[in-house]
Amino acid sequence: MRSGPAPLKKPDTDESLLDDPAVYVDLRRLMGLETEGRLINFRPPFGHSSQLTGHHKSRLRGRGLDFEELKHYQPGDDLRHLDWRATRRTGKPFVRSFTEERDRPTLVVCDQRMDMFFGSSLNFKSLTAAELAALVAWSAFHSGDRVGGLVFNDQWVETVPAHRSRQRLQQFFATVVRHNRALHAQQPGRIDHTTLDQVLIRCLNMAHHDHTICLISDFSGIGESTLRRMRQLSQHNNVIAFQVYDPVALNLPQRSRVTLVDGNLQVPLHLGKKSIHKPVADFLKGRLARVADLMRKSRIPLCMISAGEATAGQYRRALAGRAGWQR
Repeated sequence: MRSGPAPLKKPDTDESLLDDPAVYVDLRRLMGLETEGRLINFRPPFGHSSQLTGHHKSRLRGRGLDFEELKHYQPGDDLRHLDWRATRRTGKPFVRSFTEERDRPTLVVCDQRMDMFFGSSLNFKSLTAAELAALVAWSAFHSGDRVGGLVFNDQWVETVPAHRSRQRLQQFFATVVRHNRALHAQQPGRIDHTTLDQVLIRCLNMAHHDHTICLISDFSGIGESTLRRMRQLSQHNNVIAFQVYDPVALNLPQRSRVTLVDGNLQVPLHLGKKSIHKPVADFLKGRLARVADLMRKSRIPLCMISAGEATAGQYRRALAGRAGWQR
């Protein structure tokens, strides 16, 4: 997988489809999600009603303390902060004062591979992932964090370094939009089971310690090697996984005819046939179960986001009930 900027070309498809709000996203739409994002507190621990609690034992790390100054000891000061060197040198008690470190980096990783270019009801998975990336970015920004991200497709990954500015957010959103609008049905999906691993390696190179990393994907191609990378990443960082899925993965229609398209290859499937319906349904449910199992093994919180529902409402429910993020 090469690193950006990617030479993404305009989709070879009907021009009217580019304006379909269920298929493609635009920059104005992502910038307009600020109101929704700023209303959602992006700081753990999460409350009992949050989807990010229950099955994972890991706790998200506390925010650090920055040394501010030495000051004379006053009655009531914490003796644990007594500076013995300064006290011995001057003969008078000195204590260290600290301020809470508020500016921490958040990386938002957004999947825009061809496997995401699918939707059976409300939105395409790729569009839901783009909206979710914007909501997470806005929440982190208004929580005082620096925000950057990685956006990747089947061939390319583009990196936007974390920075606390609206200009950097707009740069990240523009990268998401460019990848999103380059997707089209005639574009052949490149099946590469190392894609996620390569993206996680890039995250490891960027996030050495105390980052918050939000992975937004359907996690197609996840495997044991991916699990090792995620464990490495979560060892010194806070990692949250958002799995974007289509409703058909949980409830495959009993009677329907679908056509699978991969570039110029089209394969019709008659889901009304039991010999076809059951294997397809088992495959889709099994993939969801496999992702959940690997996240559980890596002790990474997993939140399920459906492309068949409004993104903001699901994101709000996922993070609901927490009493502030003590990272």
